[in-house]
Amino acid sequence: MPKWLGERALEQGFIAISWPDIGDLSKIEASRDAFKAEYADLWPEHKERTIRMAAGVLFRFSNEMQEGDYVLFPSKHNRHVNIGVITSRYIYEPLADWQENSDQDYPNRHTVKWLGRFPRSSFSQSALNEIGTAITLFLVKNHSSEFLSKIGQAEVYEEDNVPTDDDTATRTVTNLAEETAQDFIIKRLHTRLTGYEFEHFIAHVLECMGYKARVTEASGDGGVDVIAHRDKLGFEPPIVKVQCKRTTNQIEEKQVRDLAGTLGDGEFGLFVTLGAYSKPARVFERNKPKVRLIDGEQLVELLLKHYGNLSPRYRTMLPLKQIYIPDILES
Repeated sequence: MPKWLGERALEQGFIAISWPDIGDLSKIEASRDAFKAEYADLWPEHKERTIRMAAGVLFRFSNEMQEGDYVLFPSKHNRHVNIGVITSRYIYEPLADWQENSDQDYPNRHTVKWLGRFPRSSFSQSALNEIGTAITLFLVKNHSSEFLSKIGQAEVYEEDNVPTDDDTATRTVTNLAEETAQDFIIKRLHTRLTGYEFEHFIAHVLECMGYKARVTEASGDGGVDVIAHRDKLGFEPPIVKVQCKRTTNQIEEKQVRDLAGTLGDGEFGLFVTLGAYSKPARVFERNKPKVRLIDGEQLVELLLKHYGNLSPRYRTMLPLKQIYIPDILES
């Protein structure tokens, strides 16, 4: 699901898939063959394997998913794995409350009671790889117990093999390569650095970007961990006050407001975390042009862009090799 819909799904308690042109899925005969025929009539140009895979997703969502089933939603907008339980049968709502996003329509839904939200860093890399597929909907086969143990459950599901077309398989490899790199970097920074060492690391990253930066005293810093500026002495504006949080949990609006409260004329606030920000915190950022928030995913992007300028110490801690991966757009 796109970011805007993912946020609403967590706030309002539902999961949704697209394919609005196919209409109400409950009106199609409850068999995979019937779903394949309906899909092929609408998109005859698609390959046979694509039709089989997409029809299987639609059939499973509308007919196999039942009340009481557990569901995992890896939300990329906050880098968490959300675990919930389905509380309704399949629902078709073409005029849902997200209709203002007319470029996307997700009328096929189940209501969900979300039971827990867990940082990606709390799971093994192999478990994250399993849920990193580009397929819209699938059963977790190998690591279901690891995920469900977070909410005090331990059920294991058996998966039937669903063949995928070449483009989907390629997108899966691409997604896994990108997400594995992000997970690796964030886990290393979280486990190898103390909070104070993380402040020095962020100061170093800013220096790699062309700033002069210094870490404030360990106490009495008023919530400001790093001071960055362009001139050598640090007298000329703009001055950037940076707060660093090594946590992989969510940063709330109050913490961002506290940083904004330290800003004077010619000063800007930068909040850096390995985790994510709450929706109110992001709204606050949009309304405060002097405040910028960088989450874990954005920090990784900066590190990859300036990786060649990092000191040997940090390159040793974050050993990376440049590779090329396919860039395939969604069909």
